[in-house]
Amino acid sequence: MNIGKKYLMYGIFLSYLFLINIVSAQESLVKELEPLQQFVGKTWRGEFADSTPEEPKIDISHWERALNGTAIRILHSINDGAYGGESIVFWDKNEESIVYYYFTTAGFFTNGTMKIDNDKLISHEYVSGNQNGITEVKAISSILPDGRLHGKSQYLQNGEWVDGHEVYY
Repeated sequence: MNIGKKYLMYGIFLSYLFLINIVSAQESLVKELEPLQQFVGKTWRGEFADSTPEEPKIDISHWERALNGTAIRILHSINDGAYGGESIVFWDKNEESIVYYYFTTAGFFTNGTMKIDNDKLISHEYVSGNQNGITEVKAISSILPDGRLHGKSQYLQNGEWVDGHEVYY
């Protein structure tokens, strides 16, 4: 092989490695969000525990990398847009915590924190502007051994903690 071809092949190889690093960097999350990587890039279809054939309650939730990996964007829609919301999840350096804001089609929003405890994602949020008297929400989500996602919540409604929704994705 002549020297020109050798350098050309070497240049192509280096370019290939460079592109792999760019693609890898484009898909990565900041270190503090890495535990959430298992959710990112997936669309989860969930059926609420109280869903019936007569009145189905289906949630479609899509998790995606955002803001160059410094955040995660979660979009969800219940019953093809009857209700929906969008969350931005990020690492707050001042709070030293994973925080998020959630905006809804019902006109209220929340801000909260989440932490990972073993295989569970635990969140606690404060609600602003809910018409049903809900001021806080606590939820626990986990990926089950069969790959499904299970989520269960409680609401602080009119000063009392009540069971919220339960969804299997």
